[in-house]
Amino acid sequence: MGVSEPRAEQAKASLPTVAPTAPAIAAPAPDPIVLSTRGLSVWYGSALALRDITIDIPRNQITALIGPSGCGKSTLIRCFNRMNDLINGARMEGEVRFDGELISAPGIDPVGLRRRIGMVFQKPNPFPKSIYNNVAWGARINGYRGDLDDLVERSLRRAALWDEVKTKLNRSGLELSGGQQQRLCIARTLAVEPEVILMDEPCSALDPISTARVEDLMDDLKNDYTIVIVTHNMQQARRVSDRTACLMLDEAPGEGHRTGILAEFSPTDLLFTNPKDPRTEAYITGRIG
Repeated sequence: MGVSEPRAEQAKASLPTVAPTAPAIAAPAPDPIVLSTRGLSVWYGSALALRDITIDIPRNQITALIGPSGCGKSTLIRCFNRMNDLINGARMEGEVRFDGELISAPGIDPVGLRRRIGMVFQKPNPFPKSIYNNVAWGARINGYRGDLDDLVERSLRRAALWDEVKTKLNRSGLELSGGQQQRLCIARTLAVEPEVILMDEPCSALDPISTARVEDLMDDLKNDYTIVIVTHNMQQARRVSDRTACLMLDEAPGEGHRTGILAEFSPTDLLFTNPKDPRTEAYITGRIG
């Protein structure tokens, strides 16, 4: 016997309904990793300088490396573009990858790697050449075929130096002040169009005003480059970096001396306000170092 229309309608009305759900909010995508290490250890001769470092450096961010003297910060940053290859007795175990590619794989040209991963050193080291030729030098020897004048101006502008030197490009780079020389070295690095810029204590020899200019420059450059900076200045790390790695010294098993280890790596605000490792807290509060 069929159900009458009124009863059918009543039955439909009594069916349980499910309230529409809001669309799921996707979790933010992780920042792409440009540099990574896995189980990285470095020796100078028989001395173990770094032990078992595993770290991921995100693209278009500033990553600071902090820690007490001798903990291997400069050693680590030099691993990223194989600068340690130039040191007699240095050897490495573990992996270092750039854009997922093993940088020690057969056939990898370290010179080509260093064009993609540039470095700015602690002490400004302009060449004894004109300001113009300091910037153009790397591009010229690498066979750059574009407009060198445009490249030099663009690089100096990116390094926030153009307005200060545009009328004296033929003068020696050694005539510039220390802060200007460091920005000239940054312009020289930018001129070869790297993807990553490594900075090994770039402000340690600079006055506060020059330091502020370099810090402002780094903040601007991270829109187009990945920056890794070694610094002893924890205030600088807090000001400029997105993530901070704290390296510490630990007793090397069977080696009879202390070696560098990675104590903590996290977003900078978190590391300085809520460190997870007691050694990190001791270091950033000045109890050790």
